[in-house]
Amino acid sequence: MSKRILVIEDNTDINMMLINALSNADYQAHAAYTGIDGLNKLQHTQYDLILLDIMLPDKNGDELLKELRTFSTCPVIIISAKDAVSIKIDLLKLGADDYVTKPFDLDELIARVETNIRRSQNTYDVCLLKYKDLTLNTETKRTAINEIEIDLTAKEYSILELLLTHNGKVFTKANLYESIWGEDYLGDDNAVKAHISNIRSKLKSANPHEEYIETVWGLGYRLYKG
Repeated sequence: MSKRILVIEDNTDINMMLINALSNADYQAHAAYTGIDGLNKLQHTQYDLILLDIMLPDKNGDELLKELRTFSTCPVIIISAKDAVSIKIDLLKLGADDYVTKPFDLDELIARVETNIRRSQNTYDVCLLKYKDLTLNTETKRTAINEIEIDLTAKEYSILELLLTHNGKVFTKANLYESIWGEDYLGDDNAVKAHISNIRSKLKSANPHEEYIETVWGLGYRLYKG
């Protein structure tokens, strides 16, 4: 499947030029012309890379980048006419992955797109756990269902990570308690049951039509096999 790229650029001619160049390079290219439009698309669609202009109407690129980094690790290439080193450094510190100064060479830009996606994919494969439409990023500790972020406590996250890491394995209440709490299990299963119930509730609020954790009666819990 071709990679999906979002171009956030208010100049119509430049935006369309980038869309056409990316499409010719076999990418799925999508356009946004304002910061708010770009943010809305990012909150509802998963992209493999973002080309981001800095001078945007309604929300500057640096504001958008800062907000984006609260929920996504998607690589971002800044496209800007500003070439001051201090500006580049500030944006890289905010979370940008690369910086291209206008005017730019299209072939070089496409090469940078390919490089950043490849670098991101190598990291993404290592740190992302997937099950159905549920994703868990072990680097950022972000958990999401279809890009809807799930707010988990530290122990809830650890339980879910353990289940996803060992897909199909049945964990007894004792297994979970000793692995997550780091203490000997003395037979009181209320803590484990409460945390499993909370996880289920939070996952169901994001997707009420799917089951994720299965109770294996008399044994324990595992990822749902139905």
